[in-house]
Amino acid sequence: MPTTSSSWWTGGAGAWHDVGARLGAERDAMGEAGPTFDDIIADRLPALSVAEARVARLFRDHREEVLLSSAAALATKAGTSDATVIRTARTLGFGGMGALRRLIAAEARRPSPADRLAATLDEVGDDPGRALDAVLDVQAEAIAALRRDVTRADFKRAVALLAGAPRVVAFGLGPTGCIADYATIQLGRFGVAASAMTRTGLLAADDLAGLRAGDALLVMAYGHLYAELGALLDEAGRLGLRGVLVTDALGPALGRRFEVVLTAPRGQADRLSLHAGTLALVEALLVGVAAARPDETLRGLDRLDGLRARLAGTPMDLAAGGSVCWRR
Repeated sequence: MPTTSSSWWTGGAGAWHDVGARLGAERDAMGEAGPTFDDIIADRLPALSVAEARVARLFRDHREEVLLSSAAALATKAGTSDATVIRTARTLGFGGMGALRRLIAAEARRPSPADRLAATLDEVGDDPGRALDAVLDVQAEAIAALRRDVTRADFKRAVALLAGAPRVVAFGLGPTGCIADYATIQLGRFGVAASAMTRTGLLAADDLAGLRAGDALLVMAYGHLYAELGALLDEAGRLGLRGVLVTDALGPALGRRFEVVLTAPRGQADRLSLHAGTLALVEALLVGVAAARPDETLRGLDRLDGLRARLAGTPMDLAAGGSVCWRR
């Protein structure tokens, strides 16, 4: 991963607009979400002047006013000039106030989690049994997409990076955080040092402080560029860490920061998010890591079996019955 800048986004003025436009086009074609207005503000805010930062916070916190008010009216509210308001929009990467307003308006139309669930339930109808068919259809499409979009070459590179690192750090938030926890448990059983980064807000700083040179990142990120992800990439850039990104539509924006990008869909964008595709890909990576270091993996399972025997009094023979390690 590049280490030439301490900022995880180094595209400069206009770059966010270009990326947003590109991801917006891909979102329309693929049904996926691009970077949000909050992402853009969070990334650029540290580089703004005091007056520009005040305007940027106004943009972020009073979006309806931004949509309805003139630059002069916004300037009065922010205690600055209309020229500063327009300059702030451009510094954030927009061509002007019109482009900024278009993104805010587009985000206002994005379906909420409740909207997505409602759409999913409308599709299922009055028959709960239809849920099985509907979900299995989406999951089958996700698995088919993995076969189509994840090349063997990229997969092998990802496995080699994870298997060869002194420690793997898995990142995920929300439901994906559970997959990150699961991945670290299995890696630990295989004798691979691993930890998970799943906390948000100020608690994420404790996780970031634990990063060290040589770590390999397994990052699962969907939808938009979280503040925690931006901070992780800042610190990873400072330490020169390499990583694997598992994502839906963030590859174009973040791909240059990772050794490998693996695409895993989460179903239809306007429906409830489903995670079988991500889990299948992560489990494939786990099996790949085990296959890349079979002796160490068996020793790790033997050690775990011995420790469990001390607790339970009966050997569980994890090495001989490989599938057991996935169930317990």
